[in-house]
Amino acid sequence: MMPRFGVTCYYVTTLLIFGVFHKALTAVIQTQQTVLAAVGEDAEVSCQLLEPKDVVQVTWQTTSNNVETNVATYSKQFGQRVNDGFKDKFEFKHTGLQNCSIVIKNLTEQDEGCYRCLFNTYPEGAFIGRPCLQLYELHEPAVDVRESNSTEEWVVSCSATGRPAPTVTLSVSQQDLSFSQYNTVSVSNTNATFTVTTTAVLSGSRNNSTQVGCAARVLSAPHREVMVTIPDDDDDDLDKKSGSNQRNLGITISVTSSSVVLVLGVLICVWLRKKSQNSLSHMAIQLNETPETANRDTDETDTQECREVRQETPERTQQNHNQVLSSAPARRLIFDEN
Repeated sequence: MMPRFGVTCYYVTTLLIFGVFHKALTAVIQTQQTVLAAVGEDAEVSCQLLEPKDVVQVTWQTTSNNVETNVATYSKQFGQRVNDGFKDKFEFKHTGLQNCSIVIKNLTEQDEGCYRCLFNTYPEGAFIGRPCLQLYELHEPAVDVRESNSTEEWVVSCSATGRPAPTVTLSVSQQDLSFSQYNTVSVSNTNATFTVTTTAVLSGSRNNSTQVGCAARVLSAPHREVMVTIPDDDDDDLDKKSGSNQRNLGITISVTSSSVVLVLGVLICVWLRKKSQNSLSHMAIQLNETPETANRDTDETDTQECREVRQETPERTQQNHNQVLSSAPARRLIFDEN
């Protein structure tokens, strides 16, 4: 049986050796500890061996609830291979046994977390890197500028939505103008984003057109900024005059249009009335001509019939006379026989 002191030394030595060995395996891999990427975009994670090793295969894994899952592998023998169920999400960017990277596409909240790259060597074992992916969301800010009740003051408000809560900063291009009375409100949205609104009062005298800017930032990601121009007083006067001229022009056009419509309406009424009168006159003429025509036709018919009667009367008289003459000898013959 080993003395107690010897057992303790043995375990301490074993832990030290394992710890140094594990640290050595991790230390030879260079990787970005945290990769910052926006929701909906693509992100690249990479690992690189700092020392030449006899690598057989590079393996990429996801980790969830302390469970590692292989998603892709690369080797000289089999080349690039993305496992089933991950082909729409992962693809290789650079392939090599000393340097390898993958792209995670169309990022969602479920893609956030840490990944593992394993350089499998023989006989030393696997050298492991652990890059982590952190997502953010940032929308373009919106700026609103309105006049204050006080002279030479404007209320500037800027809102930005993102995840985590963005930082909103106001700026002005004219040096003699300044912001005061800052007020910032943050509202939590149902989709895990935050809307931050910063309001301030801009004071000072403006001689030229002034630009007000609003910048929104999330973590160390690139910021988003918008600029709006506040017109100066001269521009306001010009705008007022322009608006007055436009109103006068609109009134003139309206009056002219109404006059034209009225004239057209009168002309149409006169034309319709004249057309109606012509139609009535034509109908009256037709009614007057109809009886005369009928009488004329009747007279012509009677005259024709009279002519026919006069032509037929002599012929019928001659026929009757002939019949009388032809019947006289017959009666005389009858009398003689008696």
